[in-house]
Amino acid sequence: MKKTIRKFLTLTLTAGMLVLGAAPVAQAADPAPVKLQALRGGTPVDQDNAPGTFRQERDHRPADRDFVQQPPLIPHTIAGYQITKNMNKCMDCHSFAKAGASGAVKVSVTHFKTREGQELDNISPRRYFCTQCHVAQTDARPLVESTFQRARGLQ
Repeated sequence: MKKTIRKFLTLTLTAGMLVLGAAPVAQAADPAPVKLQALRGGTPVDQDNAPGTFRQERDHRPADRDFVQQPPLIPHTIAGYQITKNMNKCMDCHSFAKAGASGAVKVSVTHFKTREGQELDNISPRRYFCTQCHVAQTDARPLVESTFQRARGLQ
């Protein structure tokens, strides 16, 4: 019985490899080469493209979110903002102590928790650098066409 099963598996695997081995031959016969256009244009990989001239959008109402766990977008320019290990310019307006006077949104309470869920008195080091998740908007055109649809619950 075991020999029969072993022979069957061997024949099946051999037939499968023959079929899969023939597939690249059929693809190689395709005469039309595919032309790819990189987002970098013709710039070689070891060189950088010149930065674009994009303006950050000025103050506007907070943008709607497109998916449930999306970090809020920054609804104002952050040009010149400094975020270093010793200074976070965002906290001049968004800290719990200053948000009321500035009219800014308070930092979420989730930013005061460690990975283990321990609550801290100050912002967690893993949430301190705001622009890792929150981004200001620009007037830049999209690089590629997108068919992204907002989450149904947010439409």
